[in-house]
Amino acid sequence: MSTRTIPMDDRLYDYLLRVSLRESDVMRRLREETAKMPEAGMQVSPEQAQFMAFLVETLGVRAALEVGVFTGYSSLAVASALPEGGKLVACDVSDEWTRIARRYWREGRVDDRIELRLGPGVETLDALSREGKNGTFDFAFVDADKESYVDYYERCLGLVRTGGVLAFDNVLWSGRVADPADHSASTRAIRRLNEHVARDSRVTVTLLPIGDGLTLARKR
Repeated sequence: MSTRTIPMDDRLYDYLLRVSLRESDVMRRLREETAKMPEAGMQVSPEQAQFMAFLVETLGVRAALEVGVFTGYSSLAVASALPEGGKLVACDVSDEWTRIARRYWREGRVDDRIELRLGPGVETLDALSREGKNGTFDFAFVDADKESYVDYYERCLGLVRTGGVLAFDNVLWSGRVADPADHSASTRAIRRLNEHVARDSRVTVTLLPIGDGLTLARKR
């Protein structure tokens, strides 16, 4: 028994992965390729990707939305968990990074389940709303520029159906959200998102200490 989440050193983390991680060869190779990039820290952890796939499968998600693709590790996990006929709309601004994603989506044979939209996230979400997609998504995952997090939240809340789930990454921000001396734009934006969701009666919410912190909000 424990009254709080236990600290995790490298030995325990390695044990966690050894006894629980079920990672396909394609996902492992994508993770290893991304790890060599200067921006590698933007990729979600393997246990978080596996948790999101578990969530998608458990919830019976058929229509998913992702804002912030990077090299496609999380979208590969989510798309692989979708049932036949399921669809993921993946939004990003980078053609360079998503070229890597598209290569691995093809290798993982999920490219037919993913619709990639390139452009600023808020504009893409607004376009989906104009296309009549409000209330049609079962699940939305956001891991993009932090300064727009509240904007992404409000738009995704409209796009997700009642009972659907929103997931926001990096909400603990390596502990910087709890550092009163940190006034960077990204830190302040994540604090705003956390406080905004915490008092939002339109959702039920939980914050999980997985990866860099993952907030789950279920639309009422």
